[in-house]
Amino acid sequence: MENAADFVKSWMKLTKDWNARMEAELAPGLTVGQLEVLELLQAHEPMKPSELLPHLETTPAAVTTLLDRMARNGLVVRKRDERDRRIVWVTMTEVGRSEVERGVAIRSDIANRSLERVSSHNRQLLVYLISKVAGTRDNNATGERQPAADTAAEDAKDNLETPAI
Repeated sequence: MENAADFVKSWMKLTKDWNARMEAELAPGLTVGQLEVLELLQAHEPMKPSELLPHLETTPAAVTTLLDRMARNGLVVRKRDERDRRIVWVTMTEVGRSEVERGVAIRSDIANRSLERVSSHNRQLLVYLISKVAGTRDNNATGERQPAADTAAEDAKDNLETPAI
């Protein structure tokens, strides 16, 4: 596929730029990895450290180090289970709740600044196409095509802005 190399180069540059901006704008109180943990806790609080592993794709030792740093910075607390002292629960502090809101707002702002370069219509198409590439938009629960999404994409394709060569 001749477009694959161009896609990879553009995708890598975009993610590198976004990650650099994220780290700069989140500092000094938060990192991208810590934001990811806080978002998981926001959705599933309380969690055991082991429950974070599949989401973070890292080692137990790395999760422990990350949680240690977050606890020192007042973002999370660890509490032993009252019935089974072997179990440790991780919850957010008020500082953590505030930081997750700040982090999500920063990430949205960074994405919006990039997306301002294309029309609203093409932003919809871009989201649709990336979700197709990622495999998150191909089928619904029954395995059937989602006609509304396909129709929107077909409409968007008709109006796709093409770069000057």
